[in-house]
Amino acid sequence: MLLGQKINKRVAGMRQLPENIDQRSACRHPDWTGPDDLEIKIAELREITNWEKPIYIKVGATRTYFDTSLAVKAGADVIVVDGMQGGTAATQDVFIEHVGIPTLPAVREAVQALKDMDMHRKVQLIVSGGIRTGADVAKAIAMGADAVSIGTAALIALGDNSPEHEKEYQKLGTKAGFYFEYQAGNDPAGISTQNPELSKKLDPELGGRRISNYLRSLTLEMQTLARACGKSNVHNLEPEDMVALTVEASAMAQIPLAGTKWIPGSSSY
Repeated sequence: MLLGQKINKRVAGMRQLPENIDQRSACRHPDWTGPDDLEIKIAELREITNWEKPIYIKVGATRTYFDTSLAVKAGADVIVVDGMQGGTAATQDVFIEHVGIPTLPAVREAVQALKDMDMHRKVQLIVSGGIRTGADVAKAIAMGADAVSIGTAALIALGDNSPEHEKEYQKLGTKAGFYFEYQAGNDPAGISTQNPELSKKLDPELGGRRISNYLRSLTLEMQTLARACGKSNVHNLEPEDMVALTVEASAMAQIPLAGTKWIPGSSSY
């Protein structure tokens, strides 16, 4: 549900919606119901963009192997797989906590689908959902992703949940570091809001520097791990550079448990 309080005059004009009225945010695109329709839609998008723009398809991590395969067959240039650690709060808790599969097995399934179709590194794979540190990026790259996408981490870097807004967070019944009601439009940091008074609190120049520092640190962390693995390029990281520290992670990633050659479900030690 897109809350009416977020549909101000500017948003209403952009989205051709009535102002201040709650709108249903569809969970599916009614103009395609299967892979054949999706292929037609991609062809339409290519035509109206004069074949200049890459076509991205983003899928929630559920039937990841088959969704990736269908997206490739439909003609996507890039596939974005979003694991269940994605930071959306615009739905019920039961949905957030119990729908989707973790990012870790989602990456493995997507990579396997691409390899089985001989399309790995030909169709790019972007991983999102819970990416926070350079270690997260390095692991995703090592497992076969081409890039990652960040969302909530960028909000935090931009200044969201900053202690300087502690009093405002308390008025909303929460506190700095625990605010995730981004869809409500009441963000005291002035980031995820359409309220002009709240928006004034965001300093775009300072926010830009914070984002730049965050991305620079993320890159340095990833480069440090690549060097520790003896690699001259972060894209040379591979599954053989990793081991799993828990049986669960080993099973999901199909990476050997530390100190062994064993992967749960296999007989090799």
